[in-house]
Amino acid sequence: MVPLGAAALTKDGGRRRRTAAALTTDGGGADQGRRPGTAAGKARTRGDERGRDDMARVRGTTGAWTGKSNPAKVEIYTRWSFHSFAVVEVGVIGLVAGARTASPVGGWFLLLICAHAIVTATTSSYALTWALGRRARPVRLMVATAVVTAVGCVASLAVYPADPKNVEGATSIASLLVTFAGFGIGSLVIGVRRVRSMLLAVLATTVFVALAGLALGLSSGAVLGCVIGVVLAGLFLAFTTGFSVWLLRSVWELDSARELQARLAVAEERLRFGRDMHDVMGRNLAVIALKSELAEQLARRGGTEQAAEQMAEVQRIAQESQREVRAVVRGYREVDLHTELEGARGVLKAAGIRFRLDLDGVGAVGAGAGAGGAGGLAPVLASDVQSALGWVVREAATNVLRHGDARHCTVRLTVREGCDAVLVMENDGLPEQGVLGRAGAAGTPRTAGAGLAGLRERLATLGGTLDAGPVAGARFRLTARVPLPASPVRPGPPATPVDVPGSGSGPVSAPVSGSGPVSAPGSAPGTSDEVTA
Repeated sequence: MVPLGAAALTKDGGRRRRTAAALTTDGGGADQGRRPGTAAGKARTRGDERGRDDMARVRGTTGAWTGKSNPAKVEIYTRWSFHSFAVVEVGVIGLVAGARTASPVGGWFLLLICAHAIVTATTSSYALTWALGRRARPVRLMVATAVVTAVGCVASLAVYPADPKNVEGATSIASLLVTFAGFGIGSLVIGVRRVRSMLLAVLATTVFVALAGLALGLSSGAVLGCVIGVVLAGLFLAFTTGFSVWLLRSVWELDSARELQARLAVAEERLRFGRDMHDVMGRNLAVIALKSELAEQLARRGGTEQAAEQMAEVQRIAQESQREVRAVVRGYREVDLHTELEGARGVLKAAGIRFRLDLDGVGAVGAGAGAGGAGGLAPVLASDVQSALGWVVREAATNVLRHGDARHCTVRLTVREGCDAVLVMENDGLPEQGVLGRAGAAGTPRTAGAGLAGLRERLATLGGTLDAGPVAGARFRLTARVPLPASPVRPGPPATPVDVPGSGSGPVSAPVSGSGPVSAPGSAPGTSDEVTA
């Protein structure tokens, strides 16, 4: 027999067990939501993937802009500036003027302005492409723009209020007229090259507006005001669009000239390298061929000793040719650190990456080294050290552009005379783990890529080291350290012979100025005679 209190506890315990079972079931559902194999886990995975896709899309949009060249960015800016004219025409002028005009007329004018904005924007886009030499001139679109502009001007003049007291209505219609004429001129100007043609477009539009106003019976004062507005708007938009197109074309031509200059420089280097190789190898190869033929003839006639001598001479000339070729190639492969730093600065800035160069110990040691430049590197660092560090800068700048999405890049060069030279290149574009593994920063040295492995070999020949890897703050740091030889001891002032009394062995060299202990010949080790010059 169970007591009443025990029965109550038993019932409560049953309820608690059922509640615990329900909680366990819920907890299992939560665990299932975290498991990848369940439906909840799959939903969570899909959500994470969508989040990563959104982040990748944002980074891709940013990278698409930063990855473009400066001329391409200027072209995009110019093209969308012309498209914004259509927005201004419809959103600012069309809506305001249409609202102030009478109800049915204002609606029709709004539709006409929308059509005019679409035609002018399309013409501007195609004409800009023609101005850059990528397609034929859009003659039909230009004719359509002229027709729509003429229709808009005539319609505006037709509803111009005859009552001089209706200032608000006259202002609204005049703004519509100036809008049609000005933006039409701005669109047509893009399709011509000469300034004379641009001015003729403004003049033709002005004359057309004046004749249309007089034909529709407008007063001379109203026609004069409309003409002045059209002239001012036409000249302003003609100058704006014409100058923008000229500037964009100049930027592209400058970029093409720079690329052509680079190609010519490469071709010139190839020709010079070919001349040097011909000068080095031409004579030696001719002598090798001649002596080899002579050795063959001597061997056939039984003159083995003479043939061996000729082949020894051939071997000597071949070894000399190898040394000369290595010297030529080494001269072409030498890299100047100052040149590479300036090149990295220009390339990274062109890619939209802020570049900062800090020099520590260069200005104090190298003559002519500025605080912000690298002009004093030549007196401080030897040519082989400069070449090795220059290759480090080149490879690191290439990796910043290729693997990361950096916004800032800092280069610090610390030169401690008689100790070492340390080059640190750090950026905030931390690559992915796969790239870090290929670069040898997150794996073993045998997984290193060819670029950093080659840099390690170059630095190893000088006793230097190379470290690369991520650091705190989602940054990537590359450190190159090269030991420097101890600075030579500066020679003292020339010594002057001094007679040592009692030595009996002639003059002894001693400094001219001051006095100091000088060991005289014949004295015992560890003792010295005090000599006064």
